[in-house]
Amino acid sequence: MNLSVKVAGIEFKNPVTVASGTFGSGAEYGDFVDLSKLGAVTTKGVANVPWPGNPTPRIAETYGGMMNAVGLQNPGIDMFCKRDIPFLKQYDTRIIVNVCGKSEADYVEVVERLSDEDVDMLEINVSCPNVKEGGIAFGQDPKALEEITRAVKEKAKQPVIMKLSPNVTDITVMAKAAEAGGADALSLINTLTGMKIDINRRNFAIANKTGGLSGPAIKPVAVRMVYQVANAVKLPIIGMGGIMDYRDAIEFMMAGATMISVGTANFHDPYTTVKIIEGMETFMKERDINDINEIIGCVK
Repeated sequence: MNLSVKVAGIEFKNPVTVASGTFGSGAEYGDFVDLSKLGAVTTKGVANVPWPGNPTPRIAETYGGMMNAVGLQNPGIDMFCKRDIPFLKQYDTRIIVNVCGKSEADYVEVVERLSDEDVDMLEINVSCPNVKEGGIAFGQDPKALEEITRAVKEKAKQPVIMKLSPNVTDITVMAKAAEAGGADALSLINTLTGMKIDINRRNFAIANKTGGLSGPAIKPVAVRMVYQVANAVKLPIIGMGGIMDYRDAIEFMMAGATMISVGTANFHDPYTTVKIIEGMETFMKERDINDINEIIGCVK
C-alpha cells in the first residue's frame, strides 16, 4: 500500500502535515506525537525579526471551532535557525517553513536566510498586512500576490507554497495570480475572518476585535475552495480547514488536494495526525485501494 505523494518534486511518506501556528515548530508536540510518522511538519510563521504578537485575550471558542488573533508571534529567523531547525532534523520528516512579513523586503530577507538551511519547502503566509499598501493583506489583492510570489521565487532555493486567504470574492483569481507569479504549490484555506462578543462583559471576546475562524465550522467552505482551485490551476494543493479525522482528510483529497494539513484538531486531540494516517490506511485496505494517489481529485 502506497501512502506517499509528491508535491513540486518532493516526496512525502504520507499526505499528512500540520497547519502553521497550531503545532509550534514541533517541540510542543514531541511528547505526544512521533514526528517521524508525519509526512511533514509545517512550522509556525517566522519573520525576519521577532514579533510580539497581538494583545491578549487572543483566542476564543465558538460553535464548531475557535477564533484566534495571536498575531504571528515568533522568535525571528535567527533563533528559528539556531533552535527549531536542528530540533526537527532529529526526525525522519519533511520540514515546511512558514514565512511571514509586513513588506516584500521582509519576506525576501527570510527566504534568503533559509536558502542555506536544510529545509524542504517554504510556505508563504500572504495573509499578513502589507504595510506598504495601507494594511490590505497580500493575499487579498491579485496583483500584490503575483508580485510577492515572483519576488520570493527569484530568491528561494526551495519550492514555494503560497498559502491562500479565503477572505476574497473569488479564490480562483488568487490561485491563478500565484500560479502566474511562479508558485510551485498552493495551500488553502487560511482562516476566515470572524468576530465574537462577550455579552456579559459587553466587549469583544478577542482584544483584536476580529480573529481568524478555524475548525469544523469552516470545512465545507474549505472543501469547496480546494475543489475550485484544483480545477482552475495546475499546481498541487495542500488542503486544510476543519479536518478532524481521516474522513475529512479523504474528502479534501477527493476534492483535489495532494496533501492535507491538520490545525485546530491538534488542540482538541494532540494525536489527531497519527490517527488520520492510520485511518487512511484502514480506508484504503477496506476498499482495496493500493495507492493513495488514486483518490486525488477523483470527484469531478
